[in-house]
Amino acid sequence: MDVNCGNYLKNYTKSAVYKRKLPISEIDRALHNLFSVRMRLGFFNGNPVNQPFGHISSDQVCSQEHQNLALEAARNGIVLLKNSNKLLPFSKAKTASLAVIGPNANSTRTLLGNYAGPPCKTVTPLQGLQNYVKDIGYHPGCNAVNCSYPLTDQAVKVAKGAEYVVLVMGLDQTQEREELDRVDLALSPKQQKLISTVTRAAKNPVVLVLLSGGPVDITFAKYDKHIGSILWAGYPGRLPVTWYPQSFVKVPMTDMRMRPDPSSRYPGRTYRFYQGPKVFEFGYGLSYSNYSYEFLPVAQNKVYLNNQLKSPKVELENSNAFKYIPVSELRTELCDKRIPVTVRAQNHGDLAGKHPLLLFVRREKISNGRPEKQLIGFQSVILNAGERADVEFELSPCEHLSTSNEEGLMVIEEGSHFLSIGEKESEITVVI
Repeated sequence: MDVNCGNYLKNYTKSAVYKRKLPISEIDRALHNLFSVRMRLGFFNGNPVNQPFGHISSDQVCSQEHQNLALEAARNGIVLLKNSNKLLPFSKAKTASLAVIGPNANSTRTLLGNYAGPPCKTVTPLQGLQNYVKDIGYHPGCNAVNCSYPLTDQAVKVAKGAEYVVLVMGLDQTQEREELDRVDLALSPKQQKLISTVTRAAKNPVVLVLLSGGPVDITFAKYDKHIGSILWAGYPGRLPVTWYPQSFVKVPMTDMRMRPDPSSRYPGRTYRFYQGPKVFEFGYGLSYSNYSYEFLPVAQNKVYLNNQLKSPKVELENSNAFKYIPVSELRTELCDKRIPVTVRAQNHGDLAGKHPLLLFVRREKISNGRPEKQLIGFQSVILNAGERADVEFELSPCEHLSTSNEEGLMVIEEGSHFLSIGEKESEITVVI
């Protein structure tokens, strides 16, 4: 009730009230929330121009400080998905020439999302690369991102004339936006064909840059030896969602079950439960440098629950040979407790980098509807070549060691839980 996207509430609220499906109290609650926010913003304090935020000019919005922040956000919003033989980063001094090809290479419109205001300025991928390499050839490759009219021969000619090729492809708002959902996960067939044709004409392995708001099945590019590097210009550092294959569109979008169901061949949803093939998994992302991780000794690697019950009369439940205790029956002291977990990260490469660390937890046995793994937290650390740093996370037993059982009850099971980051793991044991 608080937020209405479209005309749904306008069209159906009155009828729902008359049919006694919607109580007036729910409308009052929503109005209270909405107008409380408006009051806090000063909407009822007179002329908005005379209020504290009434004199914010474009000079303030587009200050150098804000533009630097936007640049940092853009840099952090790139995920490196492939980098064979360390093709990237290109050397500014040694890169003689580039061919920049693709319908998104010089499109300012593609850079804006559904809810973007007028930008202070835009720098397209082509313009950015022109500031990096002097000798650049450019061709859009086709008339639009769906490549309904490909210009393959001209694009191939430009590609053959350069030392390296950067293909800037993907999607735009003609294919995905508010009120326009995609019906598949692949690039258009003609765009895929353009990519494959240009890559085979290039002198060296090419760089494929994808601009899109959501995941794309690029399995063909992932395993193409002619494509050396793949960048997704989307969201920060690591993939925030699972990249499913095109076959996932066969799963009805109205089936929102999280857990897989082998009897009906339902694969489940999200990184926590999905058991089907993946193009890239949640949290995936490469770096230009090489990093290692090490768990430092944990001050407390056992969590005792039998002395943390609100009532000694609570019956310990048994689920498939695992004892468990409902979180609701545990004392506040345990649920408020935070166990420090320290991970040592080291940069073994030649380049400095800002490196994201994702800490997960998993059970020893994945069965009976338990998640494959669960994200505890994430942090980024900036490390120079050869430098190391200790990064501290906080483990909440009630939040991070619990899971929802088949009845929807949050419970903590006895046994081994494994904290993981990269290939490293550290065991935490729950004792009941």
